[in-house]
Amino acid sequence: MTGSGLPPQDFEALRMAILGRKAELPKRLTQVAAYALDHPDEIAFGTAASIASSAQVQPSTLVRFAQHFGFDGFSGLQQLFRLRLRERNSSYEDRLRSLEEGGPALSESAGILNKFISAAHSSVDSLANVVDPENFDRAVSILARAETIYLIAKRRSYPISNYMAYAFGKLKVRCQLVGTAAGIDDDLLAFASEKDAAFAVSFSPYASESAAQARALAGRNVPLVSLTDSAFSPLAECSTVWFELVEADHAGFRSLSGSMAFAMALTVSVAEKRRRG
Repeated sequence: MTGSGLPPQDFEALRMAILGRKAELPKRLTQVAAYALDHPDEIAFGTAASIASSAQVQPSTLVRFAQHFGFDGFSGLQQLFRLRLRERNSSYEDRLRSLEEGGPALSESAGILNKFISAAHSSVDSLANVVDPENFDRAVSILARAETIYLIAKRRSYPISNYMAYAFGKLKVRCQLVGTAAGIDDDLLAFASEKDAAFAVSFSPYASESAAQARALAGRNVPLVSLTDSAFSPLAECSTVWFELVEADHAGFRSLSGSMAFAMALTVSVAEKRRRG
C-alpha cells in the first residue's frame, strides 16, 4: 500500500507512487508497472484477461499490483486510467474524427495519409502535457554550458540526433554525433569529460549499445540528458534529466513528430542560451 495507507486519487499520483517504489517491486509487478505506464489507454479499455496477456503476467498479478498500491482490486485501479482519458485534452482527436466521419470517401492511400497526420497531431499535441518546463530549462542549462555535446542514438532514434547535429553545426555549437560507419563510437566517447554533456535518445525496444554508452558516460560524471518513452527505460536510470514521450502510431508505425519538435526546441534553446551568456 502507499505510504498514507490510501490509494492514489488520480493517475499522476499513481505514476509518482510507481516511480518512487519501482526499485522495490517484485519482477512480475515491475512488468505490470512498466506496461501500465507505457500503455495507459490499454489499461483503461482492456479486460483483466487481455491486459494480463499483453503484459505477459497472470490476471491475479494485476490484482496483486492494485492491492500493492492500496486498491481493493484491479477495477479500482482501472478507474484512475479511465478518469485520465476523460480529463485528457482531446481537441485534435475530436477534430480529426469529425473530418473522418463527415468527409468524402477517400482512396486507400489518402486514408493512410490522414491516419499518419492524425498520429502526428496527437504526438505533438501531447508534448506540452508531458514536458515539465523546469526540467526543460534544466536540460537546456546542462547542454548550454558543455564544451562538447555528444549525441547518442541508434535505429529509429538516429534521425533525431542526426538532425540535431546538423542544426547545432549551423548554430555554431560544438557537438559530436555518435554513430560512425567506422565503428569507433566508444573511442569518441572516451574523450568526454565532466566539462562536456550528452544527449541520448532511445525508444522501446531499447538499443543496448545506446544504453551502455549512456551508463558509461554517467559513470564518469558526464551530465546526461535523455529522451525516451518509459520511466522503466534504461536511459531514465542513468540520466541527469530525462523526458518521457510516447509517440502515437498508425498500424504499428510510430512517427517522430513529437520527438523531432522536442529535439529542435532543445537545440535552438541551447544555442540561444549560449548566445546570451
